[in-house]
Formats: sequence, structure tokens, C-alpha cells
Amino acid sequence: GDTLYLSGRLGMDPQTGQPPPQARQEARNVLDQIRLVLEEAGMTMDDLVSVQVFCSDVAHYADFNAVYTSYFTADPPARAFVGSGTLLRDARFEVTGIAVRR
Repeated sequence: GDTLYLSGRLGMDPQTGQPPPQARQEARNVLDQIRLVLEEAGMTMDDLVSVQVFCSDVAHYADFNAVYTSYFTADPPARAFVGSGTLLRDARFEVTGIAVRR
């Protein structure tokens, strides 16, 4: 239908398969992946209504947020930013979401 559930995505460097050295680049990588999935479904980032961000260390919040807000033309979706401890493959961020076609 008009609802898309996005499973968890990591922001690994596509060349190495490892987390990039900078947290902001990892945030861009993971959000670019989310955007790509949405585009394949005929949606945009502005169709996201809810996002969950799992973060290995909440000290990365400012870096993630600086990148995150640039991905939306309107108000960003409701979001939970959760300090989760260690993530798969030593990622800093894992992002899930729900989008509804507007």
C-alpha cells in the first residue's frame, strides 16, 4: 500500500565495508541508503513519518543531527535517538524508519 517499513541500515563505507573514519560521513552513508530505498518505492525522505536511530555512543548525536536535518525539505519525522552500545560491524549508527506516501 502506501506504507513502507524500512529495516535497519548501517552506514558502512562502500569501498571497504567498514565504518568510515568520520561520524558525519557514516551518517550521510546511512541516510543515502534510506533515501535510495525510498526512491525505489516512489517516495522521498519527506514521506518518512518515524525514524529510530540506534547509536553506539550518544556523543555522536551532534554529528548525526547536523547531517540528518539536511535531508528534509519540511519538518523532519518523529525520531528516537537511542544509545544502544555496540552495533553490528562496529557501526556508529543503525537507522530504521516508516514512510507513508503523501
